[in-house]
Amino acid sequence: MRRAVNDLLGAYDKLIMDPVHGGIPLYRHEIQVIDHPLFQRLRNICQNDILSLVFPGATHSRFLHSIGVMHVGTRMFRSMIDAYLRERKLSECADLSLSQLDAIDYLAKIIRLGCLLHDSGHSSFSHQFTRARRIRELMSRPERFADLWQGMDASIYHSREPEELEHEHYSVRVAHEVLSAVDLAGAGLFARDVISIMETTEVSPSDAFRKHAHTFWEFIAGPEARSDAMSGTDIPRMVRDLLKSIVSGEIDADRADYMLRDGFHSSVTIGGFNLDHLLSNLRFGWNVSEPWLGLAITQKGLGALEDFVYSRHQMYRKVYAHKTALGFDWLLREAINEVLEDPENFDWVDTCLSNMDFFAELTDNFFWEAFRKEARKNPASYSFCIVNRVKLNHLDTREDLSEAGIVDHATWLASALGLKPEDVVTCSMRARFSNIQDNFNGIKVLTRDPINRSRSLHKITDVSAFFSKFRDGTITHFYTRPSPIKN
Repeated sequence: MRRAVNDLLGAYDKLIMDPVHGGIPLYRHEIQVIDHPLFQRLRNICQNDILSLVFPGATHSRFLHSIGVMHVGTRMFRSMIDAYLRERKLSECADLSLSQLDAIDYLAKIIRLGCLLHDSGHSSFSHQFTRARRIRELMSRPERFADLWQGMDASIYHSREPEELEHEHYSVRVAHEVLSAVDLAGAGLFARDVISIMETTEVSPSDAFRKHAHTFWEFIAGPEARSDAMSGTDIPRMVRDLLKSIVSGEIDADRADYMLRDGFHSSVTIGGFNLDHLLSNLRFGWNVSEPWLGLAITQKGLGALEDFVYSRHQMYRKVYAHKTALGFDWLLREAINEVLEDPENFDWVDTCLSNMDFFAELTDNFFWEAFRKEARKNPASYSFCIVNRVKLNHLDTREDLSEAGIVDHATWLASALGLKPEDVVTCSMRARFSNIQDNFNGIKVLTRDPINRSRSLHKITDVSAFFSKFRDGTITHFYTRPSPIKN
């Protein structure tokens, strides 16, 4: 029998010291995951591509971010369990069953591994890699998906072959490879259950997950769990969706960690929010009439959630969409396209994107060496600009322009400055906040009647006017190319 009770009480096999969260405990099977070469490669992939050219401290890696997400995801789940026990006064009962403890432990460990592996498919320079034109051509090659899963049945994770691969598809492939190599059976876990809560997947859960999901639902919903309204409801799917929202939702472990971590390493304060206060006010929300199971937040916790959303909004505006940072992102993508004109580089990246035996070698280091080689040969190259930190010349910034508006403004700038239209470069970043308007992606506000103490759930925008202030937005910067580059 698995060590459910010991693990829930905090037993662990190793401690990793993290500059943001402090000590992060690890179980034996998680150590095996982290030690796998495909996970170790994340040490050599920067969390924020080349943001360190603007914020020098932002050199932190996807490796530590992934471990941090695992830690935050665990805290989210356990905080909600703890609040539930306190509010129902179940912690004072002696008859909390072993099956309930076992279900909570199983789901907690699934969340931990899902969080740990959620970014495992990121390639060099994280998101900028897949935005480079030559890389997009490689990722959309028709045989790519089949090559990646050669000799294996990918249909257990994907009901149909994607037209174009994204880093999430690679995360699923890496997770499959890594979890197949570790002793999950010793931990009583199933790889398909972990991968089922990762993005892009459609997975039938194991019998163990189904059993634990039903136990967990009855534990959370209590007498309401067996309501007639629940007849025919896919309870394992409801529970899986809850776990998915912790790994990747509108308020999730991923965002919570990267905002704190990016703010810390960038030495800015705008990414900060009170994680402890936010977690202490998260609850399980359920409604048997819909039926629905998801995240809820107490009314007194709305302030912490508002801080979370505002911090994310400001990080996009002041850090991720910084005019110099977006300019370097453009140069980076052009430099990647440039070095892939070399057939040897192109063939090697092509091989790495098709074969897990070589995928571990696709890190930032490969491209930095390619940039340096190109820069030595050609001082009038994009690679030279990246290696020597030669910036784009910033002209102007506009918000929420349409595509046609961006073209018109670039043309006007070129005319007014006596430049050729092609000499004006535009870089845009879009920040999505529309989910806040649409029920905040399934998060609801938990209120209690002051007289009879009955609970009720409400849309966030019905309770707080704060969130109606946010909408999707686009920041566009206009530049000219640096002097070494002639179009």
